[in-house]
Amino acid sequence: MSSRFAALQSRGHVPPPKPVETSTAPEVVIPSMRVAKHAVAVVARPSGRVVDARVRLHRKLIEEVNLIALERLPREQMRAEVQSFVNENVRSERLPLNGPEIEALVDDIVDEMVGLGPLEPLLKDPTVSDILINGHENCFVERAGKLAAEHIPFKDEAHLLRIVNKIVAAVGRRIDESQPMCDARMLDGSRFNAAIRPVAVDGPLVSIRKFSKNKLGLHKLVEFGALTQSMAEVLAAAVYARKTTIISGGTGTGKTTMLNALSAFISEDERMITIEDAAELQLQQPHVARMETRPANVEGQGEIRQRDLVKNALRMRPDRVILGECRGEEAFDMLQAMNTGHEGSMATIHANTPRDAIGRLEQMLGMTGMPMTVSSIRSQISSAIDLIVQLTRLSDGKRKVTSVAEVTGMEGDIIQMQEIFRFVRTGMDADGKILGHYEPTGVRPRFLEELKAMGIEFPGSTFDPANKHF
Repeated sequence: MSSRFAALQSRGHVPPPKPVETSTAPEVVIPSMRVAKHAVAVVARPSGRVVDARVRLHRKLIEEVNLIALERLPREQMRAEVQSFVNENVRSERLPLNGPEIEALVDDIVDEMVGLGPLEPLLKDPTVSDILINGHENCFVERAGKLAAEHIPFKDEAHLLRIVNKIVAAVGRRIDESQPMCDARMLDGSRFNAAIRPVAVDGPLVSIRKFSKNKLGLHKLVEFGALTQSMAEVLAAAVYARKTTIISGGTGTGKTTMLNALSAFISEDERMITIEDAAELQLQQPHVARMETRPANVEGQGEIRQRDLVKNALRMRPDRVILGECRGEEAFDMLQAMNTGHEGSMATIHANTPRDAIGRLEQMLGMTGMPMTVSSIRSQISSAIDLIVQLTRLSDGKRKVTSVAEVTGMEGDIIQMQEIFRFVRTGMDADGKILGHYEPTGVRPRFLEELKAMGIEFPGSTFDPANKHF
């Protein structure tokens, strides 16, 4: 085992595989990461009269109180002032509200003033991963991979639109009739997308992908059943050995989570540059330079595309370039980087199978308008990419690595691939849970010789098709 690898192992960034002489599979220790435990927040849903009272009192508060002075107070002091105002008005207007309803009313008004109103409880709820709003009366949230309808007490469409404008204004973006769509990163890191009239026919459409404060390590993904220990060991060693990796999958399959987890096995002495539309990656190394695209301004000027950032990143002496999502002409510059000394770079792509991912990359290279033949395009791809990790969200809400494939080169004009691991679906139980198992295909990856030269060896049992994992 190389001394460099052993030094990284001691810091918990790479797995320590055992020598091949052992009769059992190497007990690779995936680095442990602390995951904060959050109690599930119980969100009380305000009744209709509480919503009406909140809106009425909020408007009265705007008319009668110096909001600028009030909003400068610490939150607790502000809450005390709002509590006094609400108590006085509940008595004077003889509103039929009990103690808990008054407390909820105070919280709602404070959230309306300094937060995002009815969205605040859901943003604070750690069990919610996505918030999807299709007009002010039709809302859904995702918990544990499953969508369910959720009552979010917006008063009307104008109320929802005020919240949308508050979000986009806070991050320096705009949304109006002339620019009715907006994609942005919220102040807490959550990804936000909105579309309003005229493109949104039935009222504002809002999608919020919440920023996860818990960094899921590869060991956690193994615990959750997203992949097996053997698969994690091989992927970790491949990333450490600078094998260029593409994470493929559909929307919401966990591509960014997997990219974050695999990045833990990059050496700390390497310089990484990340490029994203909305910065979501949480890389754990000390030397990370992050860049983010920018849309055009109201005059249609100032747009900064991913391709611009990739070109600029190559002038910043990166060891690896991490592209949050490859989806257009930037694929050409990314593949050029991977072929010219930036091995070990990583990217995600939207595709349903590893073969589809290759096809998508071919289409993206065709978008550049460069005079390239199909053969030269495929040659660029086959020489740049080593591994494709395919992620799938199953019908029961579980996210799994369904295939790990190695790109082995060209045969004629066809890119050759070989599957190393796969998930085999065998059925569904009475509760709708998908049944199946992981299995090696029996193919040994070509990069094993390179790993062996670095002191990393895996026994043949790692790739034995008889070793099924249920």
